[in-house]
Amino acid sequence: MDLTIKKGTNRFYIGSDENNSIAEITYYYDSESVIVIDHTYVSEELRGQSIAGKLLHEVVQLARTSNLKVIPVCSYAVLKLTRNDEYKDILYVQK
Repeated sequence: MDLTIKKGTNRFYIGSDENNSIAEITYYYDSESVIVIDHTYVSEELRGQSIAGKLLHEVVQLARTSNLKVIPVCSYAVLKLTRNDEYKDILYVQK
């Protein structure tokens, strides 16, 4: 099985194409410099293989290289991004 992570429109996914993904993380632009992670999904067959973490890593890399801030909304992203200071540089903080 091909577990290559691909970049789609406002998403990173594993699967044959964006509409037939077996794992995905989606986001949208809240503003020009802020993205909101709103959904993470990993199919039964891929669970337990750190796939969600790998997908999240892609969004984190995108944020860092594009100088974006991130608002985690989906429960997985909230848990991972707010648990420690590793992601402090990309977390959006309301003023």
